[in-house]
Amino acid sequence: MGVAAPRRRLSPEEYLSLERASEVRHEYADGEIFAMSGGTFEHSAVAANIVRLLGNALGDRGCTALNSDMRIKIPAAHRYVYPDGSVVCGRPAFEDERRDTLLNPVLVVEVLSESSEAYDRGDKFAHYQTVSSIREVVLASQKAPRIEVFTRQADESWVLRVYGPGDGAALSSVGCEIAVDDVYRGVFETAVATG
Repeated sequence: MGVAAPRRRLSPEEYLSLERASEVRHEYADGEIFAMSGGTFEHSAVAANIVRLLGNALGDRGCTALNSDMRIKIPAAHRYVYPDGSVVCGRPAFEDERRDTLLNPVLVVEVLSESSEAYDRGDKFAHYQTVSSIREVVLASQKAPRIEVFTRQADESWVLRVYGPGDGAALSSVGCEIAVDDVYRGVFETAVATG
């Protein structure tokens, strides 16, 4: 029986070259790439609702809500990730002229799933904390109407606020609030597909 050869680690430049030519999205972690799996209806609907509500709430504040197509670079952790949503305020900074890798998000959104919840709450959250522009991390459940908002304080500590049905989730980093009921509207009332 043969021994599997170790996979060669990719440089960030090699990753970006492959990723830009790929039809499948991949996250990059210190030389390794990981294919992004598809999500459930609930995951997709919650993420879309949050990005839509953020976009509407931001109005003309000089901030832009972005969907999961926007890649974010986390330099200190040697990572490139695709959050489920993000917000940039002021002039966006990009890694290069392709404008597909954001360097200065103010807020990031992750919709928790069975396969990624531990990572999103653990290592990925720790990596987000190393990006100085990120002031808030929003974690949204896809199983129940629950939104957790972690807000960076002046002393670099993070404060957690949890919101449920009937609440407005306050997002101080972008000066707006989104209603939890609106985030989950239509998510759990879907019909079962037949045929």
